[in-house]
Amino acid sequence: MPAFPRFTALAQSLPPTVPFVGPETQERARGAAFVARLGANENGFGPAPSVIEAIARAAPLSWRYADPENHDLRVALGAHLGLAPERVVVGEGIDGLLGLIVRLVVEPGTPVVTSLGAYPTFNFHVAGFGGRLVTVPYRDDREDLDALLEAAHRENAALVYLSNPDNPMGTWHSADAVTAFAKALPETTLLVLDEAYGETAPASALPDVSALADMPNVLRFRTFSKAYGLAGQRVGYVFGVEETVSMFHRVRNHFGVNRLGQVAALAALQDQAWLAHVIAEVERSRQRIAAIAKDHGFTPIPSATNFVTIDCGRDAVYAKAILDALVSRGIFIRMPGVAPLNRCIRISTGPEPEIALFETALVDVVSELG
Repeated sequence: MPAFPRFTALAQSLPPTVPFVGPETQERARGAAFVARLGANENGFGPAPSVIEAIARAAPLSWRYADPENHDLRVALGAHLGLAPERVVVGEGIDGLLGLIVRLVVEPGTPVVTSLGAYPTFNFHVAGFGGRLVTVPYRDDREDLDALLEAAHRENAALVYLSNPDNPMGTWHSADAVTAFAKALPETTLLVLDEAYGETAPASALPDVSALADMPNVLRFRTFSKAYGLAGQRVGYVFGVEETVSMFHRVRNHFGVNRLGQVAALAALQDQAWLAHVIAEVERSRQRIAAIAKDHGFTPIPSATNFVTIDCGRDAVYAKAILDALVSRGIFIRMPGVAPLNRCIRISTGPEPEIALFETALVDVVSELG
């Protein structure tokens, strides 16, 4: 008799790990809540009051299923982007959408190119479908476009992943460089362009929608989790050529984006004044975090995101010691996972009281570690 349940050999071969250990898990292990939540790149400035009001109005209808077509939100996003709504698909955050594109393209052994140390959730999905991950190192703390391009051609890659602005370093490439990179890829290589932090980046970092709009091998991923302050609602979207985008409908969870999430995202998109307010707050917070880093002899890496990566000037052991010491003091932060990026720690922007707690704790930690 075979053993049950009958998990696939691939599933049984995967390590029992997750891409991130959540702050809630860490709080349970510590037996205490964090006093400053500065590690998950959430928007601590919160969603717009108009969004909270929209959620409250919609809450009594939570007994209803959500619109499986996400119609109103897709129409609004299409208008916002200047695209037909058929060229937009909505899903459960970028993470969920990454899982879908990997499911659509990757089979066991399929070559997939990304940067060593880039967003680990993408790698998690690739491993889950048996893909063969090919990585190239960062260069000067930025994803190396030349190396990614060479690997995509060499491996005949089905997918190549690029985050611009980058997570975990916060760096970015110009719109012109990204456009040239996309056009130099093989036509059979699909570019997964993760623009989760696009709203907090300079305008010069994002290609115009029209620049890549007619390329069937380019998909652009964006989210309401960061600048719009809706990480807990799990709403992201992809746009591109209709024929490519329409493939998502073959595999997506049609009821995956809940009713309140759709309502919240639509209200957030309509309140661009609040978005401008948040972007200004993020910029002020980035400058504050950079100043704190410099005060301690560290080097803040210029950032186009809602976090600042700080070069601690030594090695991964020292950076991890700083992280652990801050966590022990109730300051939740994270750090890049692989060398040479892991000489750094990463601090999310946030309200001034939390940044002040970080600063106070860092003074003690640096003095303690020497």
